Amino acid sequence: MQKLFLATLFSACALSGAAQAQARQDFVLVNRTGFDISEVYVSPAKRDSWEEDVLGDDTLEDDDEQIIRFRNTGNICKWDLKVVYEVDDSSAFWQDIDLCTVSKVTIRYNKKNDTTSATFD
Repeated sequence: MQKLFLATLFSACALSGAAQAQARQDFVLVNRTGFDISEVYVSPAKRDSWEEDVLGDDTLEDDDEQIIRFRNTGNICKWDLKVVYEVDDSSAFWQDIDLCTVSKVTIRYNKKNDTTSATFD
């Protein structure tokens, strides 16, 4: 019984440490636009410039998802998000996303009205 208790305690501590290693602003970006996305920028809200492209040399293909991870962001919860389409370099952006409460952003494109929208879960 004591061995079972220690194993359970060890597992709980290991999981707790893993959870602490993940920044609370981390989120999953889901591409449901019908197009590939070549660039993704995430910057603290109201900044005058965008941070670096978080995809680097990668592309977020249609119907794919990418975990966006943060480091050393402190208590910043409000972020702006910008995506750039590979096909024509057009872009869409959203402001003041509370990434302390949002863990998934799904992006969709509507061909009828030529708009990109996002849902925040």
